[in-house]
Amino acid sequence: MTADRRLLLVHAHPDDETITTGATMARYVAEGARVTLLTCTLGEEGEVLVPELAQLAADQADQLGGYRIGELREAMAALGVTDVRFLGGAGRYRDSGMIGTPANEHPRAFWNADLDEAVAHAVAVVREVRPQVVVTYDEQGGYGHPDHIQAHRVAMAAVDAAADPGHRPDLGAAWQVAKVYWSCVPRTVLQQALDAFAAAGAASPFEGIDDADQLPFAVPDEWVAAAVDGRAWHDRKDAAMRAHATQITVDGPFFALSNNLGQPLMSVEHFRLVRGERGAPGGWPEGWEDDLFAGLRG
Repeated sequence: MTADRRLLLVHAHPDDETITTGATMARYVAEGARVTLLTCTLGEEGEVLVPELAQLAADQADQLGGYRIGELREAMAALGVTDVRFLGGAGRYRDSGMIGTPANEHPRAFWNADLDEAVAHAVAVVREVRPQVVVTYDEQGGYGHPDHIQAHRVAMAAVDAAADPGHRPDLGAAWQVAKVYWSCVPRTVLQQALDAFAAAGAASPFEGIDDADQLPFAVPDEWVAAAVDGRAWHDRKDAAMRAHATQITVDGPFFALSNNLGQPLMSVEHFRLVRGERGAPGGWPEGWEDDLFAGLRG
């Protein structure tokens, strides 16, 4: 499939899209696909890594979310993505923080959103954009953040509802998404990264863990269906990561979040196929697809 390819990515906070799928987005934009980003919150509860902007934090001026809209726009400009949306409009849903924190009890927290309402907002986007491929998180949200879990729920429910002509016809004509992927990191890829840190005498980026089997977000290699090679667009991902300056520090081939532990900046990104038919294997020795649109016809 080469013509009129449309990819929709559903992410929880600004910067999630770049960390997990930035190279993929840059590649498909460069190849002429329409790439739409749907972000569910403004990331108001993020920790601020830029000292002179510390007063924007949620426990001070509470203006970080608005600032991060600008960071997201700059990051997407670096990747070439022009269709950037917020679920229900910017600020409709608030960053929920982690379970057990006051932020998680906020009345506008995405975790507490009316699911039918949130799904309807997503259905409207699916029916307008009409993507063949949707990318989001697994049922654990990758690492368990409530907003990632909720983004998963909304995205998966929206894919089903958008295909049902009887569901909210006021939101547009029904549309069947052909393939749904969950972003992931294979166990072997994580282990290679951990081994490289150990060989360099550096601390593990995952709180001292040096065995990928102990990381809850490591997925068995056999679960992986696709790997998108975005190495030709590594510089674009690097620039997009740097645009999220309140959240991410980039140093050469590594980046760090608020824990200040380095992680490799990866430009080969992996995915599990959970809806649709797997396409022909690409050039990976593992037999993975090398194109999320593999097997689809124009």
